Amino acid sequence: MPLTILLNGAKGRMGQAIAMAAAEAGLVIGAAIDAGDDPAAGLARCDAIIDFSSPPATGRLLDLAVAHRKPIVIGTTGHAPEEKKNLLALAARVPCVWAGNFSVGVNLLFALTQKAARTLNSDYDAEVIEMHHRFKKDAPSGTAARLLEIILEERKLTAKALRHGRSGITGERPPGEVGVHSLRGGDVVGDHTVVFAALGERLELTHKASDRAIFARGALRAAQWIVPQRPGVYDMQDVLGLRA
Repeated sequence: MPLTILLNGAKGRMGQAIAMAAAEAGLVIGAAIDAGDDPAAGLARCDAIIDFSSPPATGRLLDLAVAHRKPIVIGTTGHAPEEKKNLLALAARVPCVWAGNFSVGVNLLFALTQKAARTLNSDYDAEVIEMHHRFKKDAPSGTAARLLEIILEERKLTAKALRHGRSGITGERPPGEVGVHSLRGGDVVGDHTVVFAALGERLELTHKASDRAIFARGALRAAQWIVPQRPGVYDMQDVLGLRA
């Protein structure tokens, strides 16, 4: 039997892309819901949930997933740090894939960034640059946020090290700072670059997405993978076998 999915955020750009990709892959969207719809109505006939909606909807959906013991894939971004911490604790009660980006290429970028941040010492200044379409509501992107988490973890830094843009007389760049820059314009699907710059050389790791379908296919792959897993929070590194 094909996997049957409850899709939350069905009218959004990602929701529409997932619906198209599901049809191509022979999967079934058993319930396509959006803001104002009741997700509980179609949950019984679905094997898994995919959520690409807005931050306020995630808690309600996780409550339902836990109550009905349904695996869930979450691609919604923009949650406040404390809110996300609480939601992750709730998500751990069911099999859950929570990722800021479902592209295979981006998840390889995560692994390469981890390797670079581990190998290159603090002489290499780290900066993360991302660009998205003019309609995106949160910044930095979920993908950029994960890249920053990786750098901070590998360099044993806290969020206090982050510098969101620069303006005016900023003075010399202090050691241990990690720069963050968000660009918005046009119809850019998603560009991400991690820069490690030292005196005499610079390493740049870049991923550019030109078709939202890559994220949709990744989300569906995650939904198929998560169904037989034990309760807990996983990400695409687990789905793709890239976990170090």
